[in-house]
Amino acid sequence: MATRRTSERTSSKAASAASKTLRNPKASRAAKSAAGSALAQTGNAKVTGPKAASAASKALRSPGTSKTGKSAAGSALTQRPNKGKK
Repeated sequence: MATRRTSERTSSKAASAASKTLRNPKASRAAKSAAGSALAQTGNAKVTGPKAASAASKALRSPGTSKTGKSAAGSALTQRPNKGKK
């Protein structure tokens, strides 16, 4: 299978949520990892790596993750590489 790049970018609303998550001392490590990945992809063509995607998934599944943390995690997950057929 070939890996294709995604054309998704972090929106300003998602970047703001990611920033709030990173500054929140109560945010989980997974939420902060996802937020960092989302912020790193603001305005460029980078994609979410496997470790960050796993952390984002964990943050989304956790009932303790804040709304802003889940927003950042969702943004990071939409920017993972697309796997397409060759």
